[in-house]
Amino acid sequence: MIGIIDYGMGNLYSVSKALERLSYEYIISDDPKELKNAKGLILPGVGSFKDAMHILRETGLAKFVCEAVNEGTPLLGICLGMQLLFEESEENGLTEGLGLLSGRVVRIPGVTADGKRHKVPHMGWNRLVFRHPSPLLQNVEEGHVYFVHSYYVVTDDDDVVLASSFYNVEVPAVVGKGNVYGTQFHPEKSGEIGMKILQNYAAIAEGKGSM
Repeated sequence: MIGIIDYGMGNLYSVSKALERLSYEYIISDDPKELKNAKGLILPGVGSFKDAMHILRETGLAKFVCEAVNEGTPLLGICLGMQLLFEESEENGLTEGLGLLSGRVVRIPGVTADGKRHKVPHMGWNRLVFRHPSPLLQNVEEGHVYFVHSYYVVTDDDDVVLASSFYNVEVPAVVGKGNVYGTQFHPEKSGEIGMKILQNYAAIAEGKGSM
């Protein structure tokens, strides 16, 4: 069973429907006692990093997520949920994240290197380029996935970036280390590629995929 963490800022419907299409059992909950029984956790997210971290801390879900990861439970962050995995974000003032991965979240530059204006947010389909092998990307082909975001992750830990896309800057699109994974794009809205990534994550959670 997969636990989808409900903290009031996630695209719960589309994620849960994707798991239904894959015939995986799930629960949607904001209760750590219920989520503790899940074999894997999904942290979705849409909106502000600062607001999301405030809610996660106030509800005790931030502490629960970190403890669950430390105990070996696989975690998948989606979009804002992926950004929350990192150490800090500059969005709406510097805010500390969950600190499960090394790096910070900064705004996508609205100007190119030669001074031309560049549209932000990054919205629409963009191509994945694989950087490192991972069970999350097993039997996944490089192709286009669906993004909606104005901020992106910068990290000095190259091994964390499993796949990237380019949008004025190199955007970490799939990240992972140990039992912590994340996608900047929305896999549940990214067709066959996204569904295969969710299927791989569910297999990891079930213990059928190597971490």
